[in-house]
Amino acid sequence: MKREQVRERHAEGLISATHVIQNPANLGEWIVFFKKSGGRSYFLVDDNDEVESFSRLDDLIDVVRGLGVKFAEIHL
Repeated sequence: MKREQVRERHAEGLISATHVIQNPANLGEWIVFFKKSGGRSYFLVDDNDEVESFSRLDDLIDVVRGLGVKFAEIHL
């Protein structure tokens, strides 16, 4: 899901949970996914529909906050 879609769906109450995990393809990076009602999950993707990854957890948290998300579960 692209950033604007996350903002819209979060504002509508359609996102039930936000999870931050290490990128399985590169354990030095972090990715985020959002669970919607009904159990479907979506990764945060860029304009090219590629999963966004962050080398610094702080940077990812700043992005998630900017999307209006107040709570996220971080999996170490």
